[in-house]
Amino acid sequence: MGQVREVVTGARRIVVKVGSSSLTTAAGGLDEQRVDALVDVLGSLATHGREVVLVSSGAIAAGLAPLRLRRRPRDLATQQAAASVGQGLLIGRYAAGFARHGLTVGQVLLTVDDVTRRVHYRNAYRTLRKLLDLGALPIVNENDTVATEEIRFGDNDRLAALVAALVDADLLVLLSDVDALYTGSPSDPASRKIPYVAGDEDLAGIRISAPGRSGVGTGGMVTKVEAARIATGFGIPVVLTSAPQAGPVLLGEDVGTLFRAAESRPAARLFWLAHATAPRGRLHLDPGAVAAVVARRKSLLPAGITAVDGSFAAGDPVDLVDAGSGAPVARGLVNYDAVELPALLGRSTPELAAALGPGYEREVVHRDDLVLL
Repeated sequence: MGQVREVVTGARRIVVKVGSSSLTTAAGGLDEQRVDALVDVLGSLATHGREVVLVSSGAIAAGLAPLRLRRRPRDLATQQAAASVGQGLLIGRYAAGFARHGLTVGQVLLTVDDVTRRVHYRNAYRTLRKLLDLGALPIVNENDTVATEEIRFGDNDRLAALVAALVDADLLVLLSDVDALYTGSPSDPASRKIPYVAGDEDLAGIRISAPGRSGVGTGGMVTKVEAARIATGFGIPVVLTSAPQAGPVLLGEDVGTLFRAAESRPAARLFWLAHATAPRGRLHLDPGAVAAVVARRKSLLPAGITAVDGSFAAGDPVDLVDAGSGAPVARGLVNYDAVELPALLGRSTPELAAALGPGYEREVVHRDDLVLL
């Protein structure tokens, strides 16, 4: 790779994600020195012609100490209360810090719907694009005060990968409390650092850790590696390292772990469908339909569906499942409501058109709205 990573130094638009444990104390509350150190690194980038989008965790953790909470709460209402207090403190500190560099920040709070529904996804893109065009530095976080799924199960690593694809970034930097990806636990003397990941084959046999001991975050190395897979699959290189190494990494120094980007980018629409959507239901396919969809890349017709699960409306994403194995083989945007489909199963489109009208002579999922998994 050489002494300087040109893929880093040549990146004009950079998305940086930082985790809660890198911004807060173990007891909760913002660590102002850590926040300011990160701000100075990113502020220098942004004032020297680079576009920077910061995806920042830390709202819940920042709200713990002010609310006299000793540890991250488990119940949803208290988590939302902590996020409500902490988000204001977090963005206030960022605003003051970046102001020292003459930069204005814009807060963008997203929920699952904002990155899983196409219309919302486009709205998020327009907001982020306009902030960058106006010279502001967008700061993105999940809207933990009202959202539920992210708080219970989520993290900002996947969100950062989706934001990187959304803004067509040249680089994604994932900052945590670990300086690189290791073959095992970083505390194990037998573990060795992995400086470069060219593909999934380089990850074989690696024991990837769960969240760290701080207890203030929700992610772990598992979510970071998955985020790297998503971003590199869209042609965006990823660097994983610790927050104190942000400066050296962004100068192109050979620290942390670099994940190589795929050589070609998929169509943005198909990428969105595969990674930025959560299925609202499942359509079970017979062997003939599986072969048509997977091998021949055909549209899905009612005749090939054996069962329907879930509650969804026309236009929602659904998984197409092999009825034999139970494994999802594709994801697509469905053209019918869930309540309509059971009466159509196993019937040909000409038969449906003759019985119910020409409006029913359409695909359940059109091939242009379908991506293989």
